[in-house]
Amino acid sequence: MLTKKRADRVLLYNISWKQFENILTDLGQTRSARIAYDDGMLEIMSPLPEHEYYKENIGDCIKDIAEALERDYESLGSTTWRKQAKMVGIEPDNCFYFQNEPKIRGQLHYDLNCDPPPDLALEIDHTSKSLNRFPIYARLGVPELWCYDDGRLKIYLLQDDETYQESLFSLVFPNLPVQEIPEVINQYRLQGRRKIRQEIRKWTISHP
Repeated sequence: MLTKKRADRVLLYNISWKQFENILTDLGQTRSARIAYDDGMLEIMSPLPEHEYYKENIGDCIKDIAEALERDYESLGSTTWRKQAKMVGIEPDNCFYFQNEPKIRGQLHYDLNCDPPPDLALEIDHTSKSLNRFPIYARLGVPELWCYDDGRLKIYLLQDDETYQESLFSLVFPNLPVQEIPEVINQYRLQGRRKIRQEIRKWTISHP
């Protein structure tokens, strides 16, 4: 088993599906590390504080926008999504159901062989991760990704169930310029999280 280490992550090669499942069991549920698995390659990453700050704040913004728009949603955080038939697994920084929320409402257990994948997944510091997440999300069938990196939030939509293409518009919030969310966060960052959440709701309502 070969490894390539960086300060906050380890990349493992030639990991079978059974080994992947055993590693998930060994890591347990109460951990900060995130995993991504793609056909034998496994990355285990320990997020840094800046990563967690934007993960939490952008995730809160998504919830606050949904509340302001009176949209039903489900937020499942860094749930482990996996599909053995596709040999992939991933733990997003956050994920949400919107369009398919009625189909999974109230569920506590999920199986992608019969349940729809999340409608939206959030990735922070996308370009700094060693293992490309896009092919993993594509094989899981996640229709929309938001990737925050270096102060910018980009939207990617799944095309023909194969690749992601950057988009100016979100499927979840088609009438909002969601790329502006980091600007709102940074504008009010020094005033605290409650202020950010208040301003995001005002920002949402200000757009027709």
